[in-house]
Amino acid sequence: MREEIKLIGQWLKLQGVFVSEIGALFLGWIGDLKQVLSKLMYKQRGRFSQTFVSVSMAVLAFGTIGFSGELEAVINKNNSNKENAGSGYLLATDGVGGAETLISDLQKGEVTEYRVVEGDTVGAIALKFGVTVDTIIWENNLKSVDAIKPRQILRILPIIGVRHKVKRGETVYSVAKYYSVDAQNIVDYPFNSFSNDETFAINAGQELMIPEAIKPKEVVIDASRYLARSVAPIPGVVGEGNFMWPTSGRITQRFHWYHQAIDIASRDGPNILAAQSGTVVTAGWNGGGYGNYVIIDHGNGYQTLYGHMLNNSIVVTLGQKVNQGQKIGVMGSTGRSTGPHLHFEIRTTKGKLDPLSILK
Repeated sequence: MREEIKLIGQWLKLQGVFVSEIGALFLGWIGDLKQVLSKLMYKQRGRFSQTFVSVSMAVLAFGTIGFSGELEAVINKNNSNKENAGSGYLLATDGVGGAETLISDLQKGEVTEYRVVEGDTVGAIALKFGVTVDTIIWENNLKSVDAIKPRQILRILPIIGVRHKVKRGETVYSVAKYYSVDAQNIVDYPFNSFSNDETFAINAGQELMIPEAIKPKEVVIDASRYLARSVAPIPGVVGEGNFMWPTSGRITQRFHWYHQAIDIASRDGPNILAAQSGTVVTAGWNGGGYGNYVIIDHGNGYQTLYGHMLNNSIVVTLGQKVNQGQKIGVMGSTGRSTGPHLHFEIRTTKGKLDPLSILK
């Protein structure tokens, strides 16, 4: 028995030697093969480069196809999380049956979609979004104020006016004329873009918001919102304690959140007068859009700003005391302006006021 075990041990030992020798021989072959391939690749590297790239691209394509499902799932999951976290909109419940209304919580130039609920009227919806009845009727091509029904989707513009798709050959000025507004209204709206900010060039196919526009050949229902106020020539009357009209002309744009002033236009180039007594705290050119402008501090918490004045027309100097009704310049079209007009602001420590609420 011992002899058999001894023989088996010797046999296993011989097998180990045989395997080790075979392994050494195999490794030797691999080393030689490696050297041969290295020399071949070095000499013929240009010939094999394209093959290497092709194989790499094939591997990459296979990986993309194989894992595209998992990648799409991850992307969708991330997008879902972002949407649930909020994207500038509020999903509100309003009306009967919990109908959903998508209302923007930020002021932006986008069109809002509103789902009509039981009991809604065009007038109530207009009041809800701060626009006019005409704005809703024109944007949605409604035949009348009664032409709405529950669950209908209405497009609500962010401003009072119309949305216009530019046609070939149109300009800001021709579009403004078509809708019976001043071109400055279109330029001042912050979400309107131009291919050239100096000439206000527009491109065919782009959309413009036209604030306070009147759609041609349409019956104006909310007429009171479109009446342009005319101002009589200013004789220079001094009014103590109250603001007076700073110039004469036609009001072409009223106070809005994006245009916190009124525009008074006239082709006659009338004088610009101090709306109230005070001290000139700013006088000269403004590169931000006002052009030639003057700011008067009235010493009572109010300041008034007069923008777009004619070149070389400012007749007051920094620090000068002025009386109410005193000439400070002449109406012009400097800065970001499309035509002669006065941009008039009333400022307070708490923000800007609507001049029409004080000048009326």
